[in-house]
Amino acid sequence: MKRITFAALSLGLLAGPAFAHHSGAMFDRSKVVTLDGTIKEFGWNNPHSWIRVIANDGTGQQEWTIEMGSSGGLARSGWTKASLKPGDHVQMKVYPLKSGAPGGTFKEVTTASGKVLGGGPAGIG
Repeated sequence: MKRITFAALSLGLLAGPAFAHHSGAMFDRSKVVTLDGTIKEFGWNNPHSWIRVIANDGTGQQEWTIEMGSSGGLARSGWTKASLKPGDHVQMKVYPLKSGAPGGTFKEVTTASGKVLGGGPAGIG
């Protein structure tokens, strides 16, 4: 029993730093920005997938970099590595960076065909 308790406590202590690097403090969750644009690149990666989109955000066209959840979490929400392709037209909702730079964290995307994909339970948004 002592070994099990020690192992559980050890794992708990090691898990703290893993969660610490996932701070969302740089994102303004009180605002949602809607981007109307074209996919430049979709990175299907761990620990975070990401999207680069060229969009008109009301201040002109610029490239936005959007952070997402892990590819595994997105897959459980219906995503595949081919869900978004360069050149696809999308409308995307994001929580913007507090700094005002063109970036944020993902909330949902609507493809040209009308399909809506969200971040899901393991996604960021």
